Amino acid sequence: MNKMQAKKRIDELRKETNYHAKKYYDDDEPEISDFEYDILMNELKNLEKQYPEFITSDSLTQKVGGTVKKGFKKVEHEVPLQSLQDIFNFDELYSFNERMKKSAEEFGKDLKYVVETKIDGLSVALKYENGKLVEGATRGNGQIGEDVTNNIKTIKTIPHTLKEEINITVRGEIFISKEDFEKLNEEQEVLDAPLFANARNAAAGSLRQLDSKITEKRPLDIYLFNVQKIEGKTFTSHYEELNYLESLGFNVNPVRIYCNNIDEVIKAINKIGDDREKLTFGIDGAVVKVDDLELREKIGTTFKTPKWAIAYKYPPEKKETILKDIVCQVGRTGQITPMAILEPVKVAGSTISKTTLHNEDFIIEKDLKIGDHVVIQKAGDVIPEIVEVIKNKRTGEEKEFKMPSTCPVCGGPAIREEGESATRCIGIECPAKRLRNIVHFVSKEGMNIDGLGYNIVETLLEKGLIKDISDIYFLTNEDIKTLKKNGAKFASNLVTAIENSKQNGLDKLICALGIRHVGTKTAKTLARKYKTIDDLQSASLESLAMTDDVGEIMAQSIYDFFRQEQTTDLINKLKQANVNMGIQEENKLDNRFEGMTFVLTGSLENYTRDKASEIIENYGGKTSSSVSKKTTYVLAGEEAGSKLTKAQSLGVQIITEEQFVSMIQ
Repeated sequence: MNKMQAKKRIDELRKETNYHAKKYYDDDEPEISDFEYDILMNELKNLEKQYPEFITSDSLTQKVGGTVKKGFKKVEHEVPLQSLQDIFNFDELYSFNERMKKSAEEFGKDLKYVVETKIDGLSVALKYENGKLVEGATRGNGQIGEDVTNNIKTIKTIPHTLKEEINITVRGEIFISKEDFEKLNEEQEVLDAPLFANARNAAAGSLRQLDSKITEKRPLDIYLFNVQKIEGKTFTSHYEELNYLESLGFNVNPVRIYCNNIDEVIKAINKIGDDREKLTFGIDGAVVKVDDLELREKIGTTFKTPKWAIAYKYPPEKKETILKDIVCQVGRTGQITPMAILEPVKVAGSTISKTTLHNEDFIIEKDLKIGDHVVIQKAGDVIPEIVEVIKNKRTGEEKEFKMPSTCPVCGGPAIREEGESATRCIGIECPAKRLRNIVHFVSKEGMNIDGLGYNIVETLLEKGLIKDISDIYFLTNEDIKTLKKNGAKFASNLVTAIENSKQNGLDKLICALGIRHVGTKTAKTLARKYKTIDDLQSASLESLAMTDDVGEIMAQSIYDFFRQEQTTDLINKLKQANVNMGIQEENKLDNRFEGMTFVLTGSLENYTRDKASEIIENYGGKTSSSVSKKTTYVLAGEEAGSKLTKAQSLGVQIITEEQFVSMIQ
């Protein structure tokens, strides 16, 4: 590679690493694995080392990734929260050891190490004054972080008061355990919310919530791994510090191995690698630190990293096996996912006998056939994945796989819509979707049954008190009061809420049914046009497609939904329960907005979007999600985005919240 080629590649790597660092640190939405990111950073470091004239201050080799999220107060760290230099093989570890040995000999010190797990989470600093927690901050860019004190205080394993009245700042890693992460994603799936990419992503997103009530609901945990600053006490060794932190009442990294020499370090790294499947928390490597604190001071740091510590990243392990079969599983949203059944093989410390194939496109892209010899890979705690087909081992007896046209669980239609990669069961009584369908049915957007949340629905199903949506309307006080200690009042309130929900308007029922693509706004439109559930159920595809705000794809989805035997069965059961099946008289104040269409963008100071939309509809107007020449007004709040820009380009009249208030008074 010549000088010009090197500069071009450095520029490419800089752009790529900055993009992925933003997705990882700021957006909490990583698009590539940690290992893939580390490889890019390693290539950039090596090229910059070879061509130092191309190093610039904006390169991530010169700083820590991460910025302060809008809405959080900035915190300047008294002691920088540095990152670690990564290594990928034992040759690099031996080179590190030689540097440390040289320094230890120069300063007349014994060289000992501590090896710890590198926990896959979000780094924070906790500040205590007189033993009381006064501040919690994210790492940010290492110098400036985010004040997340209120969120930190919701984490049960972080003490608010220490066992000694001491001034101390400590550093730790916020994480979500493997088991809790699986449960969290299960709940996200039921609520039809986006799944978290990994446990680190979930932990970071949960801690960096502007609303601490959301953080409190997330299963966050912490392990401490460093004393940043302390008053009135001195220590000689890092290992001693960690034991002291434990005595104060902190959760300290449970995997910390004292090592007398580099051979013991390698044994410790290998042991952590062998045992990482048994750990309750995710890791993305092992950290090797010089134990002697005075020696650390003499060795020093760079602007970004300490010279006395290093992070060993476990390389992804690849193994060959046989794809014995492909079977389909139905998720809680109805998504049908093909699963590879593999000849069991041990990879990265665990025996792998099956793995997800994601969707039909993945199978086509990899050209997978049942009976193929395949290569699977598992990097650290990442889910194993088929990365390659060994086509030269094909015998001709391999079989093609086709996605099913009916749900393997309930036999209902399995549909893949145009432009989507997923195939879905659309049966409303499918047992696989039961929890998700019921939770949606009773939600605020649906029938709005107060007190009947995710956990209660899950318990009702587990106890066999309900089997489908309609069973909710036949629950008794006796059924419900067993769910909670002293649950008589809870049961009485819930039975009342269930009974009251029977009187909801048709729009609430339509939305509650969970028809794909149909939300609250479209449900209101359909209710106004068809008046009763029977008329909607018998509507033709052409009639549906001609409805305002209903396109061809949505019309087809509604039409298909109401042609199913499962849908008819459920509606008949709801009729037997005396659930209202018709439109209610709308509470229109007057028709001042009749014939007008509003688009809302940005955040309003005095109204939620839903409340503003309700007001517009009560005055005879309509709201739309997109701006066009037919739009009458764009109501623009704070941080209005592309809709405001489009309105300006089309000459659509833009009004402020103050003007909107004047229009409705």
